[in-house]
Amino acid sequence: MADTVAPWQLPQRTLDPKLALVPGDELILRGPRMDFVIRKVPTRSGQEKLREVVVHPGAVLILPVLDDGRIVLIRSTRHTVHEALWELPAGTLETGEDPVGCAARELTEETGYRAANLTSLGWFFTSPGVLTEKMYVFLATGLVAGRQELEDNECIEVHVLSWEVLRRMIAENLIVDAKTVATLLKYEMMRV
Repeated sequence: MADTVAPWQLPQRTLDPKLALVPGDELILRGPRMDFVIRKVPTRSGQEKLREVVVHPGAVLILPVLDDGRIVLIRSTRHTVHEALWELPAGTLETGEDPVGCAARELTEETGYRAANLTSLGWFFTSPGVLTEKMYVFLATGLVAGRQELEDNECIEVHVLSWEVLRRMIAENLIVDAKTVATLLKYEMMRV
């Protein structure tokens, strides 16, 4: 019988070590980019509960702002929810990839734009109840238009929208991607 490796001894794929697999995790699935585990979580009463956790390598989100202040958004077909969503460009970090490099790569792949400047706007957890994904957010300025470099499985349209239109789309529940809503509202608050 071959030696088995405990899940937490596998090569880690997350930039933030505190978000990696931990001793006691039961590995259910090791996918190409993320892991699905059952984790024992202590309760206040001293008991343990089993929780499903997706261990994610982290991701980036890019807020592309044109010189005239308009925002570049994408309309991306999402197989998970069976519809096209309005979103800011984003993508998953490759193993060992720097968030700034990932942001530059994803911006070009999804929109065709290249940025002269990528400025950090911080980070947030996307869904910490079930997912370890830490999303690093970047403001992209000094944009130069180019051609998209989509992956074969991506179906993405590029749109340029004003703040007036974006506010209306958020208020009317047309933009329902939480990372996009949160980042647009945070940036708008920073501009005031």
